[in-house]
Amino acid sequence: MPLHKSAEKRLRQAARRNERNRARKKELKGVLKNMQKLIDANAAKSEVEAAYKAAVQKLDRLGVKRYIHANKASRKKAQLTKALNSYTPTAG
Repeated sequence: MPLHKSAEKRLRQAARRNERNRARKKELKGVLKNMQKLIDANAAKSEVEAAYKAAVQKLDRLGVKRYIHANKASRKKAQLTKALNSYTPTAG
């Protein structure tokens, strides 16, 4: 338990920030999983490209805002780009 008013405030701030960070990272996971799901489901190339664009935008934003490390954002973008470039939907 905090003993000072400032410590109480820091506790409140930390709780809010923790909640915000978790929400942002959960959004990112959802966007990345969506792209992977489209690739696994053999979706149209245009759908995968739209998911890729959304994922890259989310990674850029979270990297700049330091919700995730900038190098991690860059690494994930490279992995997504590689997956997109090697993706060829098969008929049937």
